[in-house]
Amino acid sequence: MIKNDTWITEMAAKGMITPFEPQLIREVSGDANLAIRPVISYGLSSYGYDIRLSPAEFRIFRHIPGTVIDPKNFNPENLEPTKLHTDNNGSYFVLPAHSYALGVALERLEVPTNATVICIGKSTYARAGIIANLTPAEAGWRGHLTLEFSNSSSADCRIYANEGVVQLLFLEGEPCAVNYETRRGKYQDQPEAVTLARV
Repeated sequence: MIKNDTWITEMAAKGMITPFEPQLIREVSGDANLAIRPVISYGLSSYGYDIRLSPAEFRIFRHIPGTVIDPKNFNPENLEPTKLHTDNNGSYFVLPAHSYALGVALERLEVPTNATVICIGKSTYARAGIIANLTPAEAGWRGHLTLEFSNSSSADCRIYANEGVVQLLFLEGEPCAVNYETRRGKYQDQPEAVTLARV
């Protein structure tokens, strides 16, 4: 069953989401004059939680002639670090047209052993041509999610750091026999940094 805001709040108090914002934030204080500026929403919603993109790291895939990306033997040189820009609208990374990038979630998750989490894209970015291609966070997984983005538009696009970037949906079920922790999953305890493909 999909879990609601009451359950998410109760589980966040036990450490499921850190830091946790108990309401949906749509604007924040801006500069030193305390001007209010709109943000792409983040925080608790009726049946989900919108997490933020960390400003720590954003990497864009680049073509290196003569190489092929191999998920079993990933070459980190295929990813180029991207500069964080800041203006009156906030801090952002630029995702070039028709490109693919990896970022990381600002919030840290500790998924309960009787739940799994599905990440879906936010409509604000979808309407700008950004597709969030995310895998589930399984029962017992913990860490900062590595986030994957594709710019399907013909224009460069901003992706804002410290603002909402994907929504998490929590599904609770009967306890599983083996969870991510007990099977020693290879992506356990990811730091607030892009984690590359592993085998």
